[in-house]
Amino acid sequence: MMLEDQIKWNKRKSYALLFIVPLILLGLIFVSGRVLVPTASPFLILAAGSGISVLYVLFSYFKSDSMILQVVGAEEASEQQYRKLHNLVEGLTISSGMPKPELYVQDKTGINAFATGRKPEDGKICVTKGALERLDKDELEGVLAHELAHIRNNDILFMTVAVALIGVISILSEILLHSMFFGADDDAPPWAIGLGFALAILAPISARLVQLAMSRKREYLADASGAEMTRYPDGLADALEKISQQNSKMDTNKAVAHLYFSNPLGGGRHLFSTHPPLEERVERLRSM
Repeated sequence: MMLEDQIKWNKRKSYALLFIVPLILLGLIFVSGRVLVPTASPFLILAAGSGISVLYVLFSYFKSDSMILQVVGAEEASEQQYRKLHNLVEGLTISSGMPKPELYVQDKTGINAFATGRKPEDGKICVTKGALERLDKDELEGVLAHELAHIRNNDILFMTVAVALIGVISILSEILLHSMFFGADDDAPPWAIGLGFALAILAPISARLVQLAMSRKREYLADASGAEMTRYPDGLADALEKISQQNSKMDTNKAVAHLYFSNPLGGGRHLFSTHPPLEERVERLRSM
């Protein structure tokens, strides 16, 4: 598959997956309303539930980037101390027509990096000291291009919305399950109680699987877009192989693991993995 085709295909698949999460949430809101307040208008229930969900997503959207940098203990990378890093990012942003993101360094020996920021104008990239010390110029440039691609493709916004919606689904599922165990409304129809019980268990799992599938698709997309940016896919592929060979696991917060270039907690070929297998990413890059 041609590079441009890979990019278009991964975009289409990830947007299709994102469409599933709100549908799960709307179904859960409707059934929860029928169980908890069966006399209320279904339209009112959906409107109120959707409004609360939107507020939660907006809060996550505006607070996520600063919270993430604090959680991982990132420090701003000064130009004087990290000249090589700044030079590589400047070269990539000039060639791609992007604004230069703020740069941060995480004091970890593992090879990794991540991007955050609500839009390209306030993008941020954090790189581990291990990546700066153990990757050569082409490899580091490939990793940085991958992170810039996340910013350009609005992946941070994309995944922030998905994670926030899944948070709402998890909270609502717990409330629904608790209410059914400790007494649903006497007027609740039996079908709503039965369906509500099933949704309370299955909705969070299903939504989480969809979110993880989206995360894997966006990683493939960032690989392809980053390779397009550098015009040298082998640099990124070499970095991934080095990570695989050197076992670059890191002790970090599970909540932000999906943001990293490579899963910092490890993980292989399974449905609950935040990242595609390294060997598959390398194979795709080598074939470009």
